[in-house]
Amino acid sequence: MDAREVALLTLFACEKQGAWSDGYLKKAIREAGLDPRDGAFATRLCAGVLQNRMLIDFYLDRFSTVERAKMEAKVLLALRLGVYQMLFLDRVPVSAAVNTSVNLARKYAKNPKSVGLVNGILRGISRNLEDLPQPRGELAERLAIQYSHPQWLVEEFLAQLGPEESEALLRADNEPPAIYAQANPLKTSQEELAARWTAEGVRWEAHPWLPGCFLLSGTGDLEKLPSFREGLFTVQDPAARLSVLATGAKPGMRVLDVCAAPGGKSFAVAQIMKNKGEVLSCDIHPHKQTLIEKGAERLGITCLTAQTQDGKAFRPEWEEAFDLVIADVPCSGLGVIRKKPDIRYKDPAPLEGLSKVQQAILENVARYVKPGGALLYSTCTVLRRENEAVVSEFLCKWNNFTIEHFQLPDPIGEVKSGMLTLWPQRHGTDGFFIAKLRKKDRT
Repeated sequence: MDAREVALLTLFACEKQGAWSDGYLKKAIREAGLDPRDGAFATRLCAGVLQNRMLIDFYLDRFSTVERAKMEAKVLLALRLGVYQMLFLDRVPVSAAVNTSVNLARKYAKNPKSVGLVNGILRGISRNLEDLPQPRGELAERLAIQYSHPQWLVEEFLAQLGPEESEALLRADNEPPAIYAQANPLKTSQEELAARWTAEGVRWEAHPWLPGCFLLSGTGDLEKLPSFREGLFTVQDPAARLSVLATGAKPGMRVLDVCAAPGGKSFAVAQIMKNKGEVLSCDIHPHKQTLIEKGAERLGITCLTAQTQDGKAFRPEWEEAFDLVIADVPCSGLGVIRKKPDIRYKDPAPLEGLSKVQQAILENVARYVKPGGALLYSTCTVLRRENEAVVSEFLCKWNNFTIEHFQLPDPIGEVKSGMLTLWPQRHGTDGFFIAKLRKKDRT
C-alpha cells in the first residue's frame, strides 16, 4: 500500500466513519509500513484534500458530467486526490497525479465506467490549469469556496476581523501546521537540547521571541527520537505555553488543572514551578489519566498527580484549596483548524450549547480557588461567544472575582485587559483565548 492509497482510505474513514484524520492516519501509516518520507506524503495529501475540499469540489462540478452525489465515495476521493496534487503540489507531475488517481479508481471502483470518468475529468482539468474558473458571489460565499471553510464560519470571521484579516486567517488555516517543541528545564538546557537534535538529524530553529520554544522539521515520528523518549522536550504550540506563562505560577503553589488531557499545560506549569509544590491534573476520561501519568513520568515530573474528574461536578474537599486553577475548557476547536482540518466540516449545531458547558465548568471550579488565588480560563477557539462572552457572564455573577492583567514576552507584552485572543495570522500560533481572573482576598 502506497502513500496515496493510505490517504484515500483515511479520507474514506473520516467521511464514512466519522474518524478524525490525524489519529486514523497515524495508525494507517504504521500498518502500511510507510517510511518517513512516504508517511509525510500521505499526511500532506490527506490534510491537503481536507483543507481544500470545497474548492476541489467546485472544480469537479465544472468538469464532470456526473453529479458528485452519484459517484462512489472512493471514486470521488480518488478525484479529489488527483485535483489536489495538480493544483497544489508543484513537485508532482500532472501526469502522475492523473495516472495514480486512475489506478486508485481502478482498484476501488465497483462500476468499471468510473475509471474512464476519473481519467476524463482529471485530463479535462489538467488542460485548463492556467485558466480555471473562479468562485463568484458575495464575499463570504467566495471566501468560503476559495479557502474551503463553511460560510457560517467565514461570516463569523468577517464580523470579528473584517475582509482583509479574515482572508489572512483563512489562508493561515490552510498552511501546513508547524511543529513546536518546548525544552524541559527539569532535564536539559536549551543549548544541550539543540545539540541533541542536531546529532539526531532533526532540523530546529529557535522561536524568535518565546524562550525555550523551537520550531522542528525533518523529525519523522517524534516519539521514536531518543531525546523524546528521555523526556527532554514536549510538543506544544506557543499559544498553550503562553497561557501557562500568563498564570504567574511559582514554586510551592498548589495547582489544579481541571480539563488537563493530554497534560501539556500541567507539565508546563510543573516545569515553571521547578517541580516544587503540587499539581493535580484531571480529566473526565479514565484512559486519559493514564496518558497524563505516562507523560509526567517521561518528563521527570514528580509533583504531579493525575485523577479522573468531571469539571462540572463539585468536590467539597477542594473548595478554596488551590492557589491556581487552570480551566482549559472543551470548545469548538476552531483555533486549531490548521492542525485538525476536518473540524471545519463538523455539524455546527452542537456548538450552540458549548458556552453553557463552559460556563458550568468555570462557575464550578471557581469555588476551588483560594481567596487571593488565580483562575485561568482558556480555549483553543476564536469565537467570542465561547471566550469573552463566557468570561463577561461569569464576572457579572461572581463579584468576588476580578479580571487581572498579565505579562507575556514581547512583542505581546502586557495584556492590560486581562483577556487575549491569539491568532494564527497575527502571532503565528494556534488560535487561542486566555483570560486571567483573581479571587478577591477576604482581607
